[in-house]
Amino acid sequence: MGKKILFIGGSINQTSMMHQISLKMKDCDSYFSPYYGDGYIDFFAKRGVLDFSILGGEFKKSTENYLNSHNLNIDYQGKRHNYDLVFTGSDLIIPKNIRDKRLILVQEGMTDPENFMYHLVKHLGLPRWMASTSATGLSDLYDILCVASEGYRELFIRKGVKPEKIVVTGIPNFDNLKTYLNNNFPMKNFVLVATSDSRETFKYENRKKFILDCVKIANGKQLIFKLHPNENFKKATREINEYAPGALVYTSGDINEMIAKCDILITKYSSVSYVGISLGKEVHSYFDLEELKRLNPIQNNGTSAERIAKIALHLLKQPKSYPININEFQNISETVNV
Repeated sequence: MGKKILFIGGSINQTSMMHQISLKMKDCDSYFSPYYGDGYIDFFAKRGVLDFSILGGEFKKSTENYLNSHNLNIDYQGKRHNYDLVFTGSDLIIPKNIRDKRLILVQEGMTDPENFMYHLVKHLGLPRWMASTSATGLSDLYDILCVASEGYRELFIRKGVKPEKIVVTGIPNFDNLKTYLNNNFPMKNFVLVATSDSRETFKYENRKKFILDCVKIANGKQLIFKLHPNENFKKATREINEYAPGALVYTSGDINEMIAKCDILITKYSSVSYVGISLGKEVHSYFDLEELKRLNPIQNNGTSAERIAKIALHLLKQPKSYPININEFQNISETVNV
């Protein structure tokens, strides 16, 4: 029997990343779980209170559908086995049953801005989930954090993450974006708007102003709005029809393929900004564009999953008490041929 590995998903992006890494973990027994918590988090999740998050609702359904459609071994909440290693795409919640395991945290994508709630969480010790992804990495409950780029390594260190825990590997789904340049999306030379689920996750958004700003940036070019999967489609479409008449609205489809065919990409705080930057598009974001370019995930021809897997396999060979030499792990990551 091989080593038992638990992969904790979340969004489809997180879950598909975990799947890609698992495919590189040769001779290991891989199991998967949707994102979960324990204690009061689990209590509220089971009662639908947290359906707006990756702990329930459409996010959880999509993850379960993905796992089932790929015939992956599901072990919800990791209760069936004593795992040798655990992967997760978020450390905002670290359940008690994995705190004594070897744990690898994989950056999902862009992190939220460091707003007022972030500083409250960091300085008052409030639960990390209250600051959303801006608090990624702050748990210090993992052995290794795999990040998208040297820019992100510097960002996490500035936030207080220990440098000796960070390895720059690139991240699956964002490490080979040139593959989207050849696709069958039927339109081109348009302005693409990637909306967010801010309102559905109880964040403030002036959607009217955002739409009107998009119309101004488009300056007469065809506007296409790709709605976030977690949005209220009916409400969002009604608003777009009112404030951007003539715009097209897509509620499904591969946004990466749309980005590859657009001239201009408009978003707020979305990881798809990196797709636009990597493909040479004109990008409008609420983040500083030069900062985004500095943080942009490394393009390593899709080898991030293999790099992360090699790190994990090396970690499995070390005794739990063995002090991690992060340079050793970085070197192992870089032995993968690009």
